[in-house]
Amino acid sequence: MQRFEGKKVLITGASRGIGRGIALCLAAEGADVVVNYRTHPDEAQSVADEIAAMGRQAMIWQADVADRSAQEGMFAAAVERFGRLDVVVANAAFSKRELVIEAKWENVQRTIEVTQFGVFHACQLAAQQMVKQPLVGRSRGKIVIISSVHEEMAFALSAAYNMSKAAINHLARTMAIELAPHRVNVNVVNPGWIDTPGERNYFSEEQIREGGSKIPWGRIGVPEDIGKAVAYLASDDADYATGSVLRVDGGLMVGLSAPG
Repeated sequence: MQRFEGKKVLITGASRGIGRGIALCLAAEGADVVVNYRTHPDEAQSVADEIAAMGRQAMIWQADVADRSAQEGMFAAAVERFGRLDVVVANAAFSKRELVIEAKWENVQRTIEVTQFGVFHACQLAAQQMVKQPLVGRSRGKIVIISSVHEEMAFALSAAYNMSKAAINHLARTMAIELAPHRVNVNVVNPGWIDTPGERNYFSEEQIREGGSKIPWGRIGVPEDIGKAVAYLASDDADYATGSVLRVDGGLMVGLSAPG
């Protein structure tokens, strides 16, 4: 199935983890991809190489999403290279796990700058480009925000991250209303616990396996699970979906609400 044949896609934080999974899923279905990264150039190149091996184009771009001018430069370069942007995935995030009473302000500020404001910048710049584009089928473009089940539940040690994720979900709903007349779709994916490099900062392999076995689906999620969800929301199959939140968590949240 080639739902993205000829489509031009920009993904923030695409060098590893969930962003990498999204990039490879969309490229496998025909997309040319702008691979944004901040601090992992070798991994960004690896993603680009895999995309090229699929016969698609990959454009690597270093930018800190918290820096608006850096994002503006990235979007301008992407449009200059590809002529349009059919899909933008605001994925990049940052989190430092601390109790509220002990949290260092610089960590709180960095979390909000990346996870909330970085998403705002990406979504606004995407929208500004997409409303200028001609209709292709029934849409001028698709914006997908990668949020989290942290938006739904106040997990301890993650206050700044929790509030940032709640904020971007409401941003998506607002943008969905405003952009519907322009036929630009805005939707959200709420991942659960996903097996990414960042999880190794807090959990051992044994803890990840044991914790995953307690999720109703019996395992921790993998980036491809989120990539497939994004592929649906970014495709023509979801032309009538906007302002929606798709939870992809293996039943984690319903399991928490129904113990035993």
